[in-house]
Amino acid sequence: MRKTLFTLILSLAAATGVFAGPGDTVKVVAVGDIMMGTIYPNRQYLPAKEDCSPQLSEVKSVLRTGDIVFGNLEGVLTDSNAGAKRCGNSNVCYTFGMPTHFAKCLTDAGFNLLSIANNHVGDFGEAGRKSTIETLKKNGIHYAGLAGYCPTTTFTIKGVKYGFCAFAPNTGTVSIKDIPAAQTIVRNLAKECDIVIVSFHGGAEGSKYQHVTRNTETFLGENRGNVHDFAHKMIDAGADILLGHGPHVTRAIEVYKDRFIAYSMGNFCTYDRVNISGVNGLAPIFKIFTDKQGKFLKGELISTNQIKYQPVKIDSQKRVLKVVQDLTKADFPEMNSVINISNNGIITLKK
Repeated sequence: MRKTLFTLILSLAAATGVFAGPGDTVKVVAVGDIMMGTIYPNRQYLPAKEDCSPQLSEVKSVLRTGDIVFGNLEGVLTDSNAGAKRCGNSNVCYTFGMPTHFAKCLTDAGFNLLSIANNHVGDFGEAGRKSTIETLKKNGIHYAGLAGYCPTTTFTIKGVKYGFCAFAPNTGTVSIKDIPAAQTIVRNLAKECDIVIVSFHGGAEGSKYQHVTRNTETFLGENRGNVHDFAHKMIDAGADILLGHGPHVTRAIEVYKDRFIAYSMGNFCTYDRVNISGVNGLAPIFKIFTDKQGKFLKGELISTNQIKYQPVKIDSQKRVLKVVQDLTKADFPEMNSVINISNNGIITLKK
């Protein structure tokens, strides 16, 4: 990674406690799937008056605290049904298209980085992909994940240069299954950037698939990747923060080589056409603190929950915190000696 004398001095100072102020750390706020309503098959699946602003109103004060505010855009931004995917079985096939003016709700909530690598980015064909890219660009939101269009992006905030790439197992996206090619992408970003953030849409879907198996996962006959192998090899290649989504439930977290991994952040803001019953309606907001070279310092998990057609709410019962605590103990018992996840949601290093 890019290491100037100045950044090396800062890194040493942070390690020795000489500098401990907030200006010497980076804060990444990250959430999972965002789908604020869809125009297909008709506009009855949009919020009242096609106003998305209430959906994030109760959590935007938390989101806005990040230098980076990340989410997975589960669908496209488009104002036309043209090219919409036709579904034969509506029980397993969905088409997600949000009106382009919904992008303003995202920027108002603080989002400045989105993954568009997922199984719904092609729901409205070529026109939908282009509309999404143009809308995000117009609204000043960074994005990546489409093969041939935008596999990566780089940008600078507060003097820190970020590289971002996003992967999925789906047609038209940058493949999560081609790990050597993905490592090349990450290595190239790491050469020119201070911090590399990698997003991945992978793993089987639903409440039966909360565990990280460390094996290749399949769902409805599709290879959804080996997210554990992928995450570790991206860090080996130079990635600093790994942000997972896709299973529609929250999964465990891990710190590997001093780098943070969230294996799935669940359904964060999904207005309709997505199952949010039970654990499917519980999701974290992660606050991830690193030094300016991406080394994990500490974190915080803020619990949220969704009730259909209502705004995303802070969950006073902290139910998803308990989910993450239990899954991390079960799936990564080696983390018991590495990190502590307190009952207040604070994530600290033990060593």
